[in-house]
Amino acid sequence: MSFPLYAPAEEHEMLRETVRAIADEKIAPRAAAADENEEFPWEVYKDLVAADLHAVHIPEEYGGAGADALATVIVIEEVARACASSSLIPAVNKLGTVPLLLSASEEVKRRYLTPVASGDAMFSYALSEAEAGSDAASMKTRAVKDGDHYVLNGTKMWITNAGVSEYYTVMAVTDPSAGARGISAFVVEKSDEGVGFGPKEKKLGIKGSPTRQVILENVRIPESRMVGEPGTGFKTALATLDHTRITIAAQALGIAQGALDFAIGYVKERKQFGKAIAEFQGLQFMIADMAVKLEAARQLTYAAAAKSELAIHGTPVKDLTFFSSAAKTAASDAAMEITTDAVQLLGGYGYTRDFPVERMMRDAKITQIYEGTNQIQRMVMARQLLK
Repeated sequence: MSFPLYAPAEEHEMLRETVRAIADEKIAPRAAAADENEEFPWEVYKDLVAADLHAVHIPEEYGGAGADALATVIVIEEVARACASSSLIPAVNKLGTVPLLLSASEEVKRRYLTPVASGDAMFSYALSEAEAGSDAASMKTRAVKDGDHYVLNGTKMWITNAGVSEYYTVMAVTDPSAGARGISAFVVEKSDEGVGFGPKEKKLGIKGSPTRQVILENVRIPESRMVGEPGTGFKTALATLDHTRITIAAQALGIAQGALDFAIGYVKERKQFGKAIAEFQGLQFMIADMAVKLEAARQLTYAAAAKSELAIHGTPVKDLTFFSSAAKTAASDAAMEITTDAVQLLGGYGYTRDFPVERMMRDAKITQIYEGTNQIQRMVMARQLLK
């Protein structure tokens, strides 16, 4: 009995080689400066656009590369191996546009996915608020109907790439009496009158990607920019995260792989007591454990991506929510452990900015927090298992 090997296709491996070459040549050399200067890496963005790697998931009918979910994971993973901040370009473009792919009218998809595919615009996702983080349904941002328009008021918090993105998927309450079923999704443009941004957050990691508030003051937008039907926004938001938590797992894998690769190179070169420290069994065991955690998380993430690909094309996948939460949790926890061990393996050097592992350790932390904290993921998984 013949069956396809449980592995990515040859095209996926060729894609990995392509992205890794660009990441090694053009992204890695700029990673430390993006972190140090806390500046969005525009040159990296241009390089990703030139290679059509900035939003690979957008379907071909909107001018995109039409990459499947596993290919998207591989792109994010390989960019993150060089620079976590830069990996948020393909990851957040996916996060901002999946609500449209799932729920928007054909008109909205054409209007907004096409410029993202061409590299003329980026897309961010605006769900969280200061008092509505893990409890996102308690949001206060309002959208009040006025003729054939909606008027939006509120402040969204922790918005990745805010200010650099042209477009925002914004969740807002349209029916305050209906709880989570009274939330709708809209596309807001940076150029809309009344749209503003808070100061850049001063962060532990991913400093090359701005995180800011999106402030909406009487922002008037046509009702045609609603994504899906009124009251379906929260459902769309949760369905989106089932797909995009997998991209955060991919980012975590890349950060961990970068740290492991660097640590392996270092321990082979560094000599103590007359021999390379790679020859000491205690360190060999550390390296082996790091690789096991990473590979286990990778296999789980790729399996989740395969399920995401089926689901986005309409095949019911009953365990997608569990798998995407499991992948995100396993990969982010592994990334934090692996980067911490990489710092340890470099000793005092690991603690300095002369080597990339301290940046990777700082960058890894956010993967346990955003797109649903790992505590929330465990609640989500338990709910799936117990229902």
